[in-house]
Amino acid sequence: MLPVDARIRRSRDFSSALKRGRRAARGGVVVHWASGPPRREATQSPPRTTPSDAERHDPARAGFVVSKAVGNAVVRNKVKRRLRHAVAEQMPSWPAGTDVIVRATPKAAERDFGELSRDLAEAVARARGGRPRKGRRETDSGGGL
Repeated sequence: MLPVDARIRRSRDFSSALKRGRRAARGGVVVHWASGPPRREATQSPPRTTPSDAERHDPARAGFVVSKAVGNAVVRNKVKRRLRHAVAEQMPSWPAGTDVIVRATPKAAERDFGELSRDLAEAVARARGGRPRKGRRETDSGGGL
């Protein structure tokens, strides 16, 4: 099971990760990998002048999206449990401050735990690689050939 501080629960955190993250799909999952500067949680108290180590390095977090297209409630919950377990195994290798959204596709309902775990690992590796999406090429602005 994922620790409480390793879960994404707020809608704005999901939106932020989806907007700034790189996307990769494999088999039954689509992963949005959002690494970047440490996030700051909105708190009621002013920030401390000397943050502790825990505050300097936010843990990696994961959020899950399993729509009704995947199946009925029993199937969706089974898929979520499998994905949470797979993420818990892989999360220790993720850099601190990383937000990852894992979206299950309808194909996820047909896959066993080993296949889902492999799909997740491959999608994470692809998203971490930073390859640009199709149609997004860097252009030379120098006006050359």
